Amino acid sequence: MYDSLNGKVVIVTGASSGIGAASARALSRQGCKVVLAARSADKLHAVAQELGSDALAVPTDVTIGADVMHMVDATVARFGRVDALFANAGIYIPGEAAQGDPDAWSHLMDVNVNGVMRCAHAVLPRMMAQQSGDILVTSSISGFVDIQWEPIYSASKHAIQSFVHTLRRQVAASGIRVGAVAPGRVANELWGVGDSAEIDKMVADKSNLRSEDVAEAVLFMLARPAHVTIRDLVMLPQGQDL
Repeated sequence: MYDSLNGKVVIVTGASSGIGAASARALSRQGCKVVLAARSADKLHAVAQELGSDALAVPTDVTIGADVMHMVDATVARFGRVDALFANAGIYIPGEAAQGDPDAWSHLMDVNVNGVMRCAHAVLPRMMAQQSGDILVTSSISGFVDIQWEPIYSASKHAIQSFVHTLRRQVAASGIRVGAVAPGRVANELWGVGDSAEIDKMVADKSNLRSEDVAEAVLFMLARPAHVTIRDLVMLPQGQDL
């Protein structure tokens, strides 16, 4: 089903854990050359070592322009091209706005929104020159539903949805596809869940997805034939009532 991914060069941000690490592993199993980007250098190198010689770890802070440009330059230097970007890096802040920290909100927006836009901007010249490419962004059900217990996070994902939809229309004529994968609750480190037994329990009661479930959706989206764009893929645990 995913034969078309063999040999593709894919950059994955937020690749040291959670959805990013699961997607990097899934892409590697399909024969992709994977560039892993995240701030957690030790975890990043551990995942790259696990995946072997067709994986490259590039420690990257997506809020820093020089880091993002280095990430793309290192990809091209090692593998010669960029076929896909999975802009997955993100952070999460829930809670009441009246008790929140606006400085923390600003940082969240810098990672979740500006970081995605920086990464897309950095790969677009390469993709436009080769007249092909995929930009896939991790959004959230919070980008489709106004969730009152996470107003800042929800705002960031609504912004991402707007960026994905408008960018897609700008670059479609250059053979570039842009889409968003939008999961509901996922039992992983972003939500403070790291214990495998706890993850199994949360999946068994149908309240959460696994990171690997989202990774399978990423493979599906990237492996569509060139004439097919999956604009948005919304996926929920069966027990999430939204």
